[in-house]
Amino acid sequence: MSKRIKYTKGPIGEVRIVEDFLPPPSELVLKEEVEKVTISLSKRSVDFFKGEAKRNGTQYQRMIRALLDRYAQLNAPPNKRMQRGGQA
Repeated sequence: MSKRIKYTKGPIGEVRIVEDFLPPPSELVLKEEVEKVTISLSKRSVDFFKGEAKRNGTQYQRMIRALLDRYAQLNAPPNKRMQRGGQA
């Protein structure tokens, strides 16, 4: 990786404009329906998630929610499997 590419001021060649294939930002942000609850967790569990969240640059509540969502998805009856976004 020590070789450097040397760019010159030569002709670029044939240029072709391509159609935008990315979805608009509004379609990338999926708002999930959430319900606020109060839950008592062991200090050990909270400390674990806080540490992991800090190492991964995220929020520990988001990690716990993702874990619970995944657990519910894997253990729901086949006709009640949740899709992404929490919808059955």
